[in-house]
Amino acid sequence: MSEQLKEFRLPTYKEIPSVGLYLDQVSKYINDSLAVIPECTVTNSMISNYVKKKLVPNPVKKQYGRDQIAYLIFIALSKRVLSLDDVAALFRIQKQTCSCEEAYTFFSGLLEDSLRRMFRNQQLDYVKEKDKNKALLKNIVITIVQSIHLTELLKDAEG
Repeated sequence: MSEQLKEFRLPTYKEIPSVGLYLDQVSKYINDSLAVIPECTVTNSMISNYVKKKLVPNPVKKQYGRDQIAYLIFIALSKRVLSLDDVAALFRIQKQTCSCEEAYTFFSGLLEDSLRRMFRNQQLDYVKEKDKNKALLKNIVITIVQSIHLTELLKDAEG
């Protein structure tokens, strides 16, 4: 799995279908795109819920476009660490500062680079620590600290 995550690549913005996809097609496309990432799936009802909560614009004639799919990919990945309220706040900030294409491109590049670095460093951590349990604890602490930092950044950004 680590090798797959090191090589993981999100579809580029231009690779996301520009023709409208129906709900079933959107959930399949997202789940196929994120298949190597553990616990990162969406269902039709989840997508419908995100639309009801106004996180994602309503489909046009029951079809979802490129921007909507990009937003849904972000939600599918970020729901592990953010509340839906936090996601909504980030979308408000994004819409004031850049296009969906710019935000998605920046996000996907950061994600891919971070995964490569993390899983390269994870192997180094195991060697350095010589104890997988210590490496595990180290990553838990890093995650806690990053979560605290993220909360503070969101407060500042909405300030």
